[in-house]
Amino acid sequence: MDPCPFIRLTIGNLALKAPQAAKTSSSVVHPSSSTCFCKIKLKNFPPQTAAIPYIPLETTQFPEIQTLAATFHLSSSDITRLASRSIIFASKPCLKIFIYTGRSGAACGVHSGRLLAKVSVPLDLTGAQGKQCVFHNGWISVGKGAGKESSSAQFHLNVKAEPDPRFVFQFDGEPECSPQVVQIQGSIRQPVFTCKFSCRNTGDRRMRSRSLPAETSVPRSWLNSFGSERERPGKERKGWSVTVHDLSGSPVAMASIVTPFVASPGSDRVSRSNPGSWLILRPGDGTWKPWGRLEAWRERGGATDGLGYRFELIPDGSSGAGIVLTESTISSHRGGKFSIELGSSPTAGGSVSRSRRRRSGGSSGGTSPASSPRGGSGDYGYGLWLGSGYKGFVMSASVEGEGKCSKPCVEVSVQHVSCMEDAAAYVALSAAIDLSMDACRLFNQRMRKELCSESLG
Repeated sequence: MDPCPFIRLTIGNLALKAPQAAKTSSSVVHPSSSTCFCKIKLKNFPPQTAAIPYIPLETTQFPEIQTLAATFHLSSSDITRLASRSIIFASKPCLKIFIYTGRSGAACGVHSGRLLAKVSVPLDLTGAQGKQCVFHNGWISVGKGAGKESSSAQFHLNVKAEPDPRFVFQFDGEPECSPQVVQIQGSIRQPVFTCKFSCRNTGDRRMRSRSLPAETSVPRSWLNSFGSERERPGKERKGWSVTVHDLSGSPVAMASIVTPFVASPGSDRVSRSNPGSWLILRPGDGTWKPWGRLEAWRERGGATDGLGYRFELIPDGSSGAGIVLTESTISSHRGGKFSIELGSSPTAGGSVSRSRRRRSGGSSGGTSPASSPRGGSGDYGYGLWLGSGYKGFVMSASVEGEGKCSKPCVEVSVQHVSCMEDAAAYVALSAAIDLSMDACRLFNQRMRKELCSESLG
């Protein structure tokens, strides 16, 4: 399998230091009473927002605790588009950072905060596909007093790009229609997997699939350890599974619902307090072994609802503690991206993503790897988080909103794929998160016929 070239552009180590000034001055900020944040913009990408911490004025070196504020993932087409625009306008593409005093957010549609300064960092991405490039690492004078060291605020940032090659896969159809999965490399689309969707009949508990081999059934011990086959009348969705086969027909990964998606009492929605869950399994020693667990629920929002999700890694196929690699929300109307990226900003893209150790019994603790201590090299503390072996970008999968045709596109970092079975596990996970959009659909809405056991008979 040949990967596609990608670049990971990261912005981090943000900090602001400012001189003390009279309260009447509008050219500087007042560290004792103000907060600051910034909006980070790159052409053709959604803006990202990050908080800016204050540090003492006398600080000359950046503290050893490094943080990541924003990340942009650029494909070859993104790089070409930015480069072509720079040729037309005879300038390099720029990363723009708008620094505000006040609190991030909006009230009645009007964004709060007063603009303090704008910072532009030119980007030359032509060589970043082969080696790491640092575009800026240090202090910049900002505000009205810029250039006058005694009266200007100082803004610190690190901007760098590094090669991040990925394998790219796409479902040729919706996961519930048992499609092929192709690998994409440039203009080449090569079949690598097939998927088989099946639905367990609630009456006889048989797997209703015409092409699923008997050896792919999930051992009952895993169902008992990681979920339950709750038999409740009425509002529930269960029994779905997707098996990924290689081109020889051998099963190489599987996603199966182990905790039914059940409407909470008095409502038509799956609640966060009682989520449904999938088990992601890989073959080993002649049986299926659990690799990860995905929980999903219907998040109640403002104008639109969202699909809430949490994915945890199951170390060594054990039934004990798991490591939560990501937890976030996807718009039920617009769709979005399911992603696992350790060290990402909790405010990037407006979603919450964190990694932590989850103990048995549901309690959790720990902090984001974005705050992990590392040296002052501009490496934002990715490291090996909690011994999971995962760092930086791991994978992402597109998810369409409700009622839209979904053919998930899956990107997996090269460093996390050593064999076809590795890639297949991420493909199965992508199918599970896509089907969770249907599983968490309001129960007063009709399900598509492909998701009903009667249509598989």
